[in-house]
Amino acid sequence: MQERLIADIRGWDAIADHRTGTEGDHATARWLADSLRAAGLEPDCQPFPFARRVLRECAVQVGADRADGVPLFDGHLTDADGIRAPLALGAAAGGIGVAAFPSPGGGAANVELERARRAGQARAIVAYAAAEGAVPGLALMNAPSYAAPFGPPVLQVATQHRDWLMAAAQAGASARFIAHAELEETTACNVSVAIPGRKRGSKPLVIVTPRSGWWTSTAERGGGIAAWLACARHFAATPPARDVVLAATTGHELGHLGLTRFLAEHPPAAAHAWLHLGANFAAQDGTLRLQASEDWLPTALAALDAEDVPADSVMPAAAEPVGEAANIHAGRGRYASFVGTQRWFHHPQDRWPHAIDIERAERTCRAALRIAQAMAND
Repeated sequence: MQERLIADIRGWDAIADHRTGTEGDHATARWLADSLRAAGLEPDCQPFPFARRVLRECAVQVGADRADGVPLFDGHLTDADGIRAPLALGAAAGGIGVAAFPSPGGGAANVELERARRAGQARAIVAYAAAEGAVPGLALMNAPSYAAPFGPPVLQVATQHRDWLMAAAQAGASARFIAHAELEETTACNVSVAIPGRKRGSKPLVIVTPRSGWWTSTAERGGGIAAWLACARHFAATPPARDVVLAATTGHELGHLGLTRFLAEHPPAAAHAWLHLGANFAAQDGTLRLQASEDWLPTALAALDAEDVPADSVMPAAAEPVGEAANIHAGRGRYASFVGTQRWFHHPQDRWPHAIDIERAERTCRAALRIAQAMAND
């Protein structure tokens, strides 16, 4: 399995940009479709209209100091001229706030940033990426409210700009802030395939994985993609008892836009079970979190134990999961889900090979296949 796993992860890594609606996103769809056809399956690509933000000038400048960045995709934008106002620590009314976001996955500073955005007192906010527990640089935050932007423009900038920005904010220096982007009407698409089972008319197993991200996102997405393809190849060669539907959905970083469209035609409660192959479980020095509804938790734990890849944490069965599993949980679906954390999360340096633990990835993919087999033949 490892040779195939490496080829799939390297295939993903060869496409540099997986952001929703970009040429890289379209290339990923073609690559996945070709991989399914090579397994003897006929993929279905379901396009839908998508308004993509195309970034123009996005920066904050104080005198000779300048930081280019990326605006939050669910915040408002400026025009090409931008905003001129004093910098201030935090999010003071009428100024340009300077704040931290320590982790794209959450944290106290992220909560404070969210509160400042909701309050709407600052004219704009510069948010620098902290390096504590992560790789220095620019690890972007997701945009769950992409369809309904709110709050002032927020520009995300890299770690190395923190000191001069804080000094300028303490001095109340005047700054020019630009978060300019244009909307481009395009399309995005989900890639899916249906594999008929031996028991016609029975509720299906649905296996879902996200297929988009901010950058290359190899450790973030690669494990899920490789496990998804492994399940497709297995059930193509060994017909399951139940129908199996596999979906690779786009729009993960933008409020799960693709999954939302997929669920409109595949309600969570209508399936026998769901297997969500989420983020980061192939990462070097990463963690694995198991999320599962109560009925599938023993099966998932047994599969991880059989492959010697114990979960670093197990979500209480009644708790709300994270990632795409949250949508399935909200729709009263029965599920098992793999997610995790890693230090390159949402970072441009999340690439093959240094960010991947191939041995752990293989064991986790084998465990995912065990769970899929149990669900499909239940």
